[in-house]
Amino acid sequence: MTHMYRAGSIEVICGPMFSGKTEELIRLVKRAQIGKQRVQIFKPAIDIRYDKEDVVSHSSQSIKAEPVESAVDILLRLKDSTRVVAIDEVQFFDDSVITVVKKLAARGYRVICAGLDLDYKGQPFGPISSLLALATEVKKLKAVCTVCGNEATRSQRLSTIETRVLLGETDHYEARCLGHYYYDEDSDQALLPLEEEMGPIANSLGC
Repeated sequence: MTHMYRAGSIEVICGPMFSGKTEELIRLVKRAQIGKQRVQIFKPAIDIRYDKEDVVSHSSQSIKAEPVESAVDILLRLKDSTRVVAIDEVQFFDDSVITVVKKLAARGYRVICAGLDLDYKGQPFGPISSLLALATEVKKLKAVCTVCGNEATRSQRLSTIETRVLLGETDHYEARCLGHYYYDEDSDQALLPLEEEMGPIANSLGC
């Protein structure tokens, strides 16, 4: 008897804050549900900005999810009928999520991951660089620069808090283009740049 092989896939949605990553994840999940595919959505338990359980976008779109403490919990909670696994805020998981995603894809699941590609220092955030390398499809989204209105690819931290993981919205972050993004390595903080320092740089980039 020949068994039908179901090919898995790894889709990564990434970009800066306010670029619509969670909205895109919700859109793909809803399309899968319309196609009668069983979907399970997971999120890191630490993300309680809008809701303890639901995945919620900045535009207030939401969908029911399962908060988990670790990536391994995703494997433990899988139901037999599930065909699509969606993971929001994937950057908050440790590197074990890479192994989990690979296992899921190898078993034939469609895996959709959404998360920040860069932290406030402009460095790859957690497991995201490895997931991008493993992905069968990548959607890199852009936001709108709050200074000039051009396409934004960076998340500017406005506060002086230095921890890498800082849950927040417009109180702590703004989306910025490269010309208006600023990070001070000496102080280990990303601060709003002085106009006289950033003006020439921004102008040279057409901002």
